[in-house]
Amino acid sequence: MGNDESRRGEHMSTPPTTLDREHDTFPICGYASRLTLPYSYQDPAIKWLDSATEVQCLSYGPGADVYFTTVEAWGEVATPATNAMITGKLDRFIYLVIHEDCHDQFELPYGIEEALCDLIAHKGMAAFAKGKYGSYAREDRAVRRYSETQSRLARATIAQYERLAGIYARYERNEISSDALLRERAAFFRKALRPLAWSKGELNNVSLATHMTYSRHYPFLESVFDALGRDLARTVAFFRHVDKIKPTRVAVMQRHRIAEENSMEFIRAYEAAVVETIRRGQTTKPLSHR
Repeated sequence: MGNDESRRGEHMSTPPTTLDREHDTFPICGYASRLTLPYSYQDPAIKWLDSATEVQCLSYGPGADVYFTTVEAWGEVATPATNAMITGKLDRFIYLVIHEDCHDQFELPYGIEEALCDLIAHKGMAAFAKGKYGSYAREDRAVRRYSETQSRLARATIAQYERLAGIYARYERNEISSDALLRERAAFFRKALRPLAWSKGELNNVSLATHMTYSRHYPFLESVFDALGRDLARTVAFFRHVDKIKPTRVAVMQRHRIAEENSMEFIRAYEAAVVETIRRGQTTKPLSHR
């Protein structure tokens, strides 16, 4: 669901103002070797295709993990709304609007920004629903349930990914063969479906790595939100400050002697550098919002 040149999937910088009558949803297709566990949707191990149909996408197997899905919103400024977005559930609609508007506020590494925008969306939609409908309204309960469920799923995603990463680590150390890896992986996926609330056939390395992009730093960022008094405005102001003082890409590459900006080495190092910036920011005087 994305690379460093374009935000794919749900991303849109501003809420749509027109209706796209040509597309009900937008397709996303990515594939990767089953012998590699990607780090995130930015991992070069995943090959992302533009405008592939489901049939075209699935033709890249066997021998590869193929991830095909559709999304209600696309990552471009002034992208029209789709029928799926307009006619979808209220909680999903509110999430999409807040999450995508959030991306217009920051220029953080995607592995940080996706989790941050999920956090802001979950907390923001709960606050919106309470103010709009009242604490005991059906709409407020539905939105709060959606927000709380997504927060739990982020943690479940991390736990399951780490278990799968342990299997791949054994393979990389030549402790198990490729056949044994695939057998253990198949058994893992069968057990992971329930805690992740996925359907049979949806879970593979590409889909799990994609969801990890939104989940990996979520608990840490939520702890920052809690430390800021669970104040959404203060949280947004804090992360805008982090965005302003974070090290540049060039500085990170020079510091770690990294040659390629699209390498996994850089993606990990850049995320780590911003996490370090966030931790330093927490030790300074709390920011007031304007």
